[in-house]
Amino acid sequence: MWELRLGDEIDDYCVKCRRLTNHAIVSMVDAKAAKVRCRSCYADHDFRNEQAPPSKKELAKQKELFNAVLAGIAPAEAAMQDPVEVPVEPEVKAKAKKKKA
Repeated sequence: MWELRLGDEIDDYCVKCRRLTNHAIVSMVDAKAAKVRCRSCYADHDFRNEQAPPSKKELAKQKELFNAVLAGIAPAEAAMQDPVEVPVEPEVKAKAKKKKA
């Protein structure tokens, strides 16, 4: 296998074109492509490893599952935990009062 270099062509998903297109490597980090330029629309973006972003339906489904898990866990944990107070130095309180006045 060969090493990637600046200017080499690779395939990647272009968000602007919304499809998999040829890209030129613009910048690299640790011998891996970091930023690429679409050869169709000339838009620069981070290298996405040929993966399209999730659709809105997939995001909605993930959000529903996440909220369902939180609804089952959060009430039980909130009842068990006592509120934690953060100590405030007297100088900070005095400065806050001066700003309000």
